[in-house]
Amino acid sequence: MQYRRSGRSGLKLPAISLGLWQNFGRNRPMETQRAILRRAFDLGVTHFDLANNYGPPYGSAEENFGRHFEADFRPFRDELVISSKAGYDMWPGPYGDHGSRKYLIASLDQSLKRMGLDYVDIFYHHRPDPDTPLEETMGALDHIVRSGKALYVGVSNYTSEQVSRAAEILADLGTPLLIDQPRYSMFDRRIERDGLLDALEEVGAGCIVFSPLEQGLLTDRYLKGIPEGSRADTYEWMKNQVDETALARIKGLSAIAADRGQSLAQMALAWALRDERMTSVIIGASSVAQLENNVGALDRPDFDDSELAAIDEFAIG
Repeated sequence: MQYRRSGRSGLKLPAISLGLWQNFGRNRPMETQRAILRRAFDLGVTHFDLANNYGPPYGSAEENFGRHFEADFRPFRDELVISSKAGYDMWPGPYGDHGSRKYLIASLDQSLKRMGLDYVDIFYHHRPDPDTPLEETMGALDHIVRSGKALYVGVSNYTSEQVSRAAEILADLGTPLLIDQPRYSMFDRRIERDGLLDALEEVGAGCIVFSPLEQGLLTDRYLKGIPEGSRADTYEWMKNQVDETALARIKGLSAIAADRGQSLAQMALAWALRDERMTSVIIGASSVAQLENNVGALDRPDFDDSELAAIDEFAIG
């Protein structure tokens, strides 16, 4: 495993982190979850990324992780980076969503209880809230660090402008912004157009991206169309994205990956990590084999100019 420093902080994260968004709710066998977590740790994946509403149902990923933590990982707490988030809807009523101080502090208290932890290493505001002053939201994050409930704080889904302002507020409070977690993949290049990495570099924060495999599209799974039981087969919104044009782009990228001696997923992850300012990418895994294949992306991290140009031809369309 490679470890990269998050911005100008002292914290290093594994280049590949494990996210518990999709495969750690009550709809997945506990033994499969346990095997994935144990193998990830053995491979040097020391960062597990969660949020209050991961499941399904909401909260169940944290509950399940808490059980696995107690069974297998408590002796290794100081070798782990565990993160959680709040910012999307979590419970009914006016206090279970968005970015108020009330919601963020209450949500983290609930998350710590579900996971059986005294603190998380990183706590994120999960999305911008235009109806709450940013000073209130960042003030809550500062309070959370000072109360010992989190060691570091970050933001997620923030634009470069929002990141710059959030970092400024936090710096004035004395709690630096550690990291931003945006969506990024070969098919989703918004952070490039927004100049997010430049903004993060300026404020000294790192970047860790989610959905680098575009919900499974950037894998070998769709080379022959939409397989039964896949996400595109299950979710109508995703099925609409997998048309003939998309399949042709996926096949073109897969051919480039094959020339590099990689699977498409491995190439997509290596590509997302190609900028040295990128701290880590978050992967999901439904099996140990899938996890091992994805971590194999680090065996071939470099790209030449011709490969990058060929990737852009298919990825951008």
